[in-house]
Amino acid sequence: MSEARSEEPDQVPCVILLHGITKDRTSMEPIAQALLAQGFYVANIDYPSRQYPIQVLAEMAVPRGLAACERAGAAPVHFVAHSMGALLLRQYFAQRSAQQVRRVVMLGPPNRGSRLGNFLSCIPWIKDINGPAGKQMGVDEHSVPSQLGPLPFPAGVIAGTRSWNPLFAAIIEGDDDGIVGLPSTYVQGVCARVVKPVTHDGLTSDKRVIEEVVRYLRAGKFKAPDAEYFSCEGQ
Repeated sequence: MSEARSEEPDQVPCVILLHGITKDRTSMEPIAQALLAQGFYVANIDYPSRQYPIQVLAEMAVPRGLAACERAGAAPVHFVAHSMGALLLRQYFAQRSAQQVRRVVMLGPPNRGSRLGNFLSCIPWIKDINGPAGKQMGVDEHSVPSQLGPLPFPAGVIAGTRSWNPLFAAIIEGDDDGIVGLPSTYVQGVCARVVKPVTHDGLTSDKRVIEEVVRYLRAGKFKAPDAEYFSCEGQ
């Protein structure tokens, strides 16, 4: 984990960053630097994404971010989660109050699972590459996304629609970013969604995406005029 602050006020907003599977905190560094420049306190969390199930990873990563915010006296608390990082966040707050969470931005989240996950788990020489967590992100009834309920916090989703693999695109439902289909990014409780022509991995470094991340954390709305807004009352 790295912690940093761009200035030393009495209290600044805290943003906890959670990377996706097969990645580490460096993949979130472009977002971290943009948020620091905007005056946020940033806790960019590292966790061993391919070594443990999602349930274990959630208990490892999320509390570290919350503790970093508390140590810094930074509030309110926001999250930016890429891919599986969004599932860690949902898993952690599934049985806990999320009252302390002000806003969340999810980048390419497999909120309703991925058919690609089911497909890859059937190929002997590939199924173990992503570890235990990689086998939990399918669309079957036993997958983690299928077990989680509506979001307990207000969230905006940024989804990509640039696919790089024709085979994967044929397996994934709807428009996709090469890994996650656009329909899978929505789940009950999502307040807003905006779509960008970028790949799954590109979501953490694209300048247009980062600009939308900052805007949503500041205002609870995206900048793009074609952003979708959904009913998320009670969030």
